Amino acid sequence: MKDNNIISLKTPLENPLEALLKQGARDLLSAAIEAEVGSLIEQYAHLTVSGHQAVVRNGYLPERSIQTGMGDISVKVPKVRDRSSQGIKFNSQLVPPYLKRTRNLEGFIPWLYLKGISTGDMQPALEVLLGEGAKGLSANTVSRLKQGWETDYDHWRKRDLSHRRFVYIWADGVYCNVRMDDRLCLLVIIGSDDTGRKEVLAVVDGYRESEASWTEALEQLESQGLKIPPKLATGDGALGFWKALTKKWPQTKQQRCWVHKTANVLNKLPKALQPKVKEALHDIWMAETRTAAYKAFSSCVRRFEDKYPAAMKCLVKDKEAMLAFYDFPAVHWQHIRTRNPIESVFATVRLRTTRTKSCGSRKTTLSMTWKLMMTAQNKWNRLRGYRLLADVIRGVKFKDGKEVIQDQLQETA
Repeated sequence: MKDNNIISLKTPLENPLEALLKQGARDLLSAAIEAEVGSLIEQYAHLTVSGHQAVVRNGYLPERSIQTGMGDISVKVPKVRDRSSQGIKFNSQLVPPYLKRTRNLEGFIPWLYLKGISTGDMQPALEVLLGEGAKGLSANTVSRLKQGWETDYDHWRKRDLSHRRFVYIWADGVYCNVRMDDRLCLLVIIGSDDTGRKEVLAVVDGYRESEASWTEALEQLESQGLKIPPKLATGDGALGFWKALTKKWPQTKQQRCWVHKTANVLNKLPKALQPKVKEALHDIWMAETRTAAYKAFSSCVRRFEDKYPAAMKCLVKDKEAMLAFYDFPAVHWQHIRTRNPIESVFATVRLRTTRTKSCGSRKTTLSMTWKLMMTAQNKWNRLRGYRLLADVIRGVKFKDGKEVIQDQLQETA
């Protein structure tokens, strides 16, 4: 039989929805650019030469493609002619000269790199998402972007902090392989300002997590204008940071990270016992009052000290610093009991350094970590109960997470 309803497809059909979205984006962009050039001509409508308007349209620049998250979009930018010889030109704010890709795509490239995709594998990875239009994203392009991160990092670490006030800070360090036989210790400080917004304050390198290295990090913040010490600092048991903090900002209270402390204690116990001890530790830091926490503390030590003295010694040595959070608003406890704001970001840094034998130079590693944290910072949520930060700054006393009012009245009476 010659008659059939089979259609031969010579080329793959484009997804209709994808084609519609691209066309809609193209039309919207074109209309917006036309509005821009219309506004420019209207702005100079009063200029005339020999009775004719001085600034007029003069065709289009050659069509070019812009790389976006949905693929390449073609765009034609209008030109204008200035008969008054004043040098009036039209440059679109939406599509500036030499723009090749949108900003969200520019941010996507370093994110892929920091997630473990090597420079050489970047183009194939993006081609899956953007099609063959990603061919312009060569290894050289990514390398130039990395050089730009280094410049941006240099500007960032010199920014002015004299008009900022940070109430809480979190500190941590992570080791990265810079060369085959060398390791770099990155020291990171994140702070919460008086509006409850979390922000990366410092990303520096140091010699291990030594007191001298942490002192240098704190001094850098002071040199940038951060003169008022935070009310509370949260970190692990690394002695270097706490020694530096005590000398530079003795007024700042110290809170040991419960996640880190729990891991240290459990590492000194048999695996079969770890769930039971973890539950006992949970009862301590989840207690509603300091008194209840002390009771849970004593109960835990009494139960396990005889058989596992090393684990209980590890727990007891930081007892007061483990419970400092009770002197702050209860709504803030989930934020200040652990160093999670840093740890979640460092997980990606560790992924990157594990995937590669080395991160390159010291400066590349610093700027790479900084770029990752800047990307993550845009998604950080404000502290719960941020309005209470004003009370913390004023020095209002809190007991078991509640403002001390009744006790003050009784003392006055």
